[in-house]
Amino acid sequence: MLVVGDVVTDVVARHRGPLAPGTDTAAAIRTVPGGAGANVACWAAYWGDAEVRLLGRVGEDAAAWHTRELAACGVSPLLVVDPRAPTGTVICLVDQDAAAERTFLTDSGASLRLEPADWSDALLDGVARLHLSGYLLFGEPGRAFVAVALRAARARAVPVSVDPASAGFLARLGADRFLSLVEGVDILLPSRDEACLLTGLPGAAEAAARLSRRVPLVVSKQGAEGALLARAGRVCARVPAVAATPLDSTGAGDAFTGAFLTALMAGADPEHAAAGGCRAGALAVRQVGGRPPPPV
Repeated sequence: MLVVGDVVTDVVARHRGPLAPGTDTAAAIRTVPGGAGANVACWAAYWGDAEVRLLGRVGEDAAAWHTRELAACGVSPLLVVDPRAPTGTVICLVDQDAAAERTFLTDSGASLRLEPADWSDALLDGVARLHLSGYLLFGEPGRAFVAVALRAARARAVPVSVDPASAGFLARLGADRFLSLVEGVDILLPSRDEACLLTGLPGAAEAAARLSRRVPLVVSKQGAEGALLARAGRVCARVPAVAATPLDSTGAGDAFTGAFLTALMAGADPEHAAAGGCRAGALAVRQVGGRPPPPV
């Protein structure tokens, strides 16, 4: 599997209750490797036996560190080092009194500067699935890159999945524009909020069903409520969540996506693959950061 997407440095600040403007709020702070695309690749490698490659763009400041961290997770890193922009950084504010819900402050840095010149059709050699992080679509170079990658994948009959990645950025891009940019993909993996935003519908099930009229398979991640699978305009399966006491919800959706895709590639049907995704998501929220736990 080839994953293309963002590689960033996450600064996770876990606090309790509202932030105190103008003064101090006590927090436990850690710096960890992150990025939706990189997290998906790491969970795919952790969950399955397939070779996983990651193409992303980083700055010179943290290229060596991210390369080591990806390799330690079993991912083959294909990182383009940007000579001008620093590695993206995300401040993750995690409220321990609100089910470990997180708020992101994002400086995308080099991650949104992946461009068509960074693509080669040879990247698809031996690849059975291409997965694209939606973050690529939130900058003009990334949108041009996605168009080139999708054309190459179609020419080789390589299936493509996309995770919209961010409701906040998606709202600024616009639902119609996003859907036109991903036309032709075979799997869309939105969160509940992203599915509702893309359709303008308030209900999770009806939103997933509506999206499945445009994409063959929609897998809508519902957090503590599991996942919905939709095909041909209707919800065809509801997969329950796995109970977990959350410590940090950062990367839970990425964990689901990585586990789902690698299970699908191993021959699982979508419903069983989604059950694996729910197990991975439950494992992800029990730890700090968006990457899989280190090997014991």
